[in-house]
Amino acid sequence: MTARSGGGRVGNLPTDVTSFVGRRREITEARRLLASSRLLTLTGPGGVGKTRLALRVAEAARRSFPDGVWLIELADLSDPSLLAHTTAEALGLHVETSGDPVDLVIDHLAARTSLLVLDNCEHLVEPCALFVADLLRSCPRLTVLATGRQSLGVYGESIQLVPPLPVPDPDGELSTEALARYDSVVLFAERARAVLPGFDPGAADPQVLARLCRELDGIPLAIELAAVWLRALSLGQLEERVAERYRLLTTGPRSAPTRQRTLRALIDWSHDLCSRPEQLLWARASVFSGGFDLEAVEAVGGGEGVAAEEIPDLVRSLVDKSILIREEQGGAVRYRMLETVREYGQERLAAAGEDPAVRRRHRDWYADLIARFEAEWIGSEQEAWLARLQHEHANLREALRFCLDRPEEAVVALRMATEIDEYWSIRGINTEARYWLDRALAASPEPSRERVSALCLNAWYALLQGDTKAALPLLAEAEELIDAVGGGGRAAFVAQVRGMAALFSGDLDRAAVLLGEALDTFREGRPRGELFALSMLGLAEGLRGERARGLAHLEECLTLAGRRGEVYWRSWALWALAFLELGHDLDRAEAAAKEALAVHGRMQSKLGAGFTLETLAWVSARQGRGARAATLFGAVAAAWRQMGATPDGFLPVAAAHRHHVALVREALGGERFETAFRQGERMTAPRALDYALETPGAAKPEPRASGPRSPLTPRERQVAELLAEGLSNKEIAARLVVSTRTAETHVDHILSKLGLTSRAQVAAWSAAHDPAPSPAAD
Repeated sequence: MTARSGGGRVGNLPTDVTSFVGRRREITEARRLLASSRLLTLTGPGGVGKTRLALRVAEAARRSFPDGVWLIELADLSDPSLLAHTTAEALGLHVETSGDPVDLVIDHLAARTSLLVLDNCEHLVEPCALFVADLLRSCPRLTVLATGRQSLGVYGESIQLVPPLPVPDPDGELSTEALARYDSVVLFAERARAVLPGFDPGAADPQVLARLCRELDGIPLAIELAAVWLRALSLGQLEERVAERYRLLTTGPRSAPTRQRTLRALIDWSHDLCSRPEQLLWARASVFSGGFDLEAVEAVGGGEGVAAEEIPDLVRSLVDKSILIREEQGGAVRYRMLETVREYGQERLAAAGEDPAVRRRHRDWYADLIARFEAEWIGSEQEAWLARLQHEHANLREALRFCLDRPEEAVVALRMATEIDEYWSIRGINTEARYWLDRALAASPEPSRERVSALCLNAWYALLQGDTKAALPLLAEAEELIDAVGGGGRAAFVAQVRGMAALFSGDLDRAAVLLGEALDTFREGRPRGELFALSMLGLAEGLRGERARGLAHLEECLTLAGRRGEVYWRSWALWALAFLELGHDLDRAEAAAKEALAVHGRMQSKLGAGFTLETLAWVSARQGRGARAATLFGAVAAAWRQMGATPDGFLPVAAAHRHHVALVREALGGERFETAFRQGERMTAPRALDYALETPGAAKPEPRASGPRSPLTPRERQVAELLAEGLSNKEIAARLVVSTRTAETHVDHILSKLGLTSRAQVAAWSAAHDPAPSPAAD
């Protein structure tokens, strides 16, 4: 299944790029280079607009990449070993295998015509170069658009220097109409109106405006920083001060290019115009990665020179001065810095000698946040907590890295990594979780309760990834340490993980014994473990023939979860209930599975959604709705591929899967089964969810158009079917023995006639108008 950004678009590009002016020539040139080269790197100094240009180019080129355009943001990634994992995460892949995440990304992209936008590569040039080279070598239909302050140096790379915006010619015409032809003037006027609604460039002195844009060298970031000061200065005063600043340029390396020194001088000037508390908060806030909220900066940014009660007003002032960027995400306000501004703040923080202390406060804040997550997880705010930790993922990495850079702090990293275990699992970040746990265990070898917990959790993630060979030694060491460090709950955790290993392998009797032992201990005030053990013990007992006992445990889990407002383990108990009721009460099984799937969908739990989609396919098979079952099998096959996983590691599910697939294939016949299966396989993740839940008006394919009612000509219909196969325009032309231009014309006509905006939408339309019987007709 493929993630979408909305509006039928495949990919994750933002839908809006603010403050983008001009660049038509650069966009045209970049599209030309993308058409002839599989790697294009946009280079240029900080603040020149590389990211915004890349996003516009990617948006403009969307139709050439039917399998998606994906943005991989690297500015907040400082650990090169997480590059492939970050890419997999952006692609919506759930890393569930024990292999290299690079292999997962390659497997996903190998047969797809996609565009990856790797943004801000300059601090990871060598690892990015190696990664991109691997991708391009193994994925023949992949194109990469990178941005950075230097090229990657990969064979076949095209390089496009992003210039500053054009500035007025000092000897040219300076009328209002003439100035409007310069993008630097247009951008300045746009940003000026944003801070001073009454600003009228036509009423301004054209010579002053022209000089100002020339002084700013046409650098977009410099123009935006300068325009902010029109709140306090007239245009003439602003031009005089900028000109004076550059004439007396004393900051920044003299060997640096003039434009880089110009931007540095502008940021210096913005810094000088800030009050001392604003300067301090700017520097201290630079330790955040990926943004922060007000509560976090209040905890980290206070101290000498900045009173805690001042911080809300200081944040507001820094937003007004364009040092901080305010964003709303899910109803919550967060702040971030442009990377150039953040780097400047970090330099100031280091120069002041405050870097270690402020980074420690940053670590302490996120350690406390994780501890609150652990304490409050079993409650009614689970979805809100997941969203919050998702926003803070980059900061969690920075906090863990702070600990691991200091041996005496490594035990804190062990505690942090284990306290957010549900976050790692639900979001499918198991490979990264194992990475941090491996590093923390290596850095903190001394016996401790934190080490026991980390060993158990690391073993659990290894089991989820089918890596039993790695899991067993970890559990053995944990058992050896328990006697030395104490802690009955940790012994129960070992028993629980061993019980799950037995359940995965089909040893149901041993699984029931071990999970029962864990449950007895977890009942003593450990609700997280109790709900886990109840749900999986209920499943194990039911599958081994103790249906009444199994259902009783599941009902107890549902009751306890309901009292606390908990939904995650409730959803797993509902899934287990659906599994056990398959041969007894199909209506109850279907209702339980659909309720579980709705929760897994909201939580973006790919593993939970995969298992539950699978179970709904079994329900449909037993209901005699063969085409629906086959379509669901197709959807779940795509889901497993996207996760890089397989249900084969869980033998009870694998056995049920094979049985029901054979049942449906026999009922439908091979051809009808494959047609319905392919239809499900082509569904996007949201559409598969709607289809499985039978959401009114969303899940059913449109009735097939035929004969004269079809808006497409026979040739256009043929092209639409080839689009559904994932073919590029060039491949369609070769298949139909026509020119590439003719194929492009057919695609444009199809999009126009159907009122669609992407090739992926055409593929979905073609699937919905397939001549095979519709699954909705069951």
